[in-house]
Amino acid sequence: MKKSRIRRLYLADYLITPDNIIPNGGVLCENDKIIAVGGVSGFAINEELELFNFENAYITPGFIDTHIHGAGGCDCSRVRHSDNGLAAMSSILGRKGATGFFPTVVADDPAVMIDNLGELAVAMQRPLPGADAVGINIEGPFLNPEKSGAQPRQMLQKIDLKLANDLIDAGNGLVKVMTFAPELDNADKLIELLLSRGVIASMGHSLAGEAETLRAIDAGANHCTHLFNGMNPLHQRNVGLPGIVLTDDRVTVELIIDGRHVHSRMVDLACRCKTLRQIIGISDGTMASGMPDGSYHIGPSEIIVKNGFSQSSAGKLAGTTTMLDSGWHSLMSCGHLSETKAAQAVTRNPAEHFSLRDRGQLLPGLRADLAIFEQHTNRPLMTVRRGEIISQAQE
Repeated sequence: MKKSRIRRLYLADYLITPDNIIPNGGVLCENDKIIAVGGVSGFAINEELELFNFENAYITPGFIDTHIHGAGGCDCSRVRHSDNGLAAMSSILGRKGATGFFPTVVADDPAVMIDNLGELAVAMQRPLPGADAVGINIEGPFLNPEKSGAQPRQMLQKIDLKLANDLIDAGNGLVKVMTFAPELDNADKLIELLLSRGVIASMGHSLAGEAETLRAIDAGANHCTHLFNGMNPLHQRNVGLPGIVLTDDRVTVELIIDGRHVHSRMVDLACRCKTLRQIIGISDGTMASGMPDGSYHIGPSEIIVKNGFSQSSAGKLAGTTTMLDSGWHSLMSCGHLSETKAAQAVTRNPAEHFSLRDRGQLLPGLRADLAIFEQHTNRPLMTVRRGEIISQAQE
């Protein structure tokens, strides 16, 4: 049976492609693909076309959140036991302009991690109502206990190559990135294993010094988990992980862009040091994202959310409740990036770094993944994923 053709034209005051701004622009989509992008005057309106004309609005590629532990009541580390499953997380992210995300899990009992990863992989294969779950992010358990953050120290352990393989196997080909501490014994062997399995080796939750960090980068580690958080501070003589990754062009860095985890001047510093393609904005969101204040958890750890601020029972920062639709603006206000450069950090950059070559930009031939926002308020108006309208704001 021949597939019916659906052609839709989205018009707005301007487009962020994200490399350029196109004023009075339009994006023409046919089924799940973008087929044309440009100024309004270049498009012919006919009766076969569904027209969406947004006034006082702008269009970006759909956001891609590559480090998010949960949302809408779903905890990715205990997905089977979440009151709201991955579908609820997908829905709320879709309402906030995201079209893709990496469910992110934390350290736990190895058997629990393996079982949960299997459940997560199955859930990711089912159709989701909002943003697509496109990869799994494993944050631990091979982390430095002295920089455990909100993760329970007793769940962290030395590098175990068999366990690493078992975790990747449980993810059924969906594991895209794993965080480890470069100073741990056998870090070089873990990096070799990760690269052989097509998994990005990310440095974090670490007290690694200069030599240990450089050894890991030379071995192929090219990613840094939430720069500045969960690592030794910058020091004028003892240069460690943050100082190295800021100045080594082989490494792409994550920045938590909630306005709380990283001081505005440190965001500015990162944006001055790294090339524009080496900064990825992440939410580090928890199951409390989009939910009211109260008690929640990240895997085995309890967290308390008060006034939208998430912390562990010990008072440590424990993820966020902020999503990318609001967070990416901090790259402009704190990092002094232009609107196009800030948008790249949550669209093109994660797509390129994680080899999602079919998305992340408004270009003909790529997926029809769009996010449309109101100017000035930045309120999400519509999200389109693979040509399907998955969210539309009520008037």
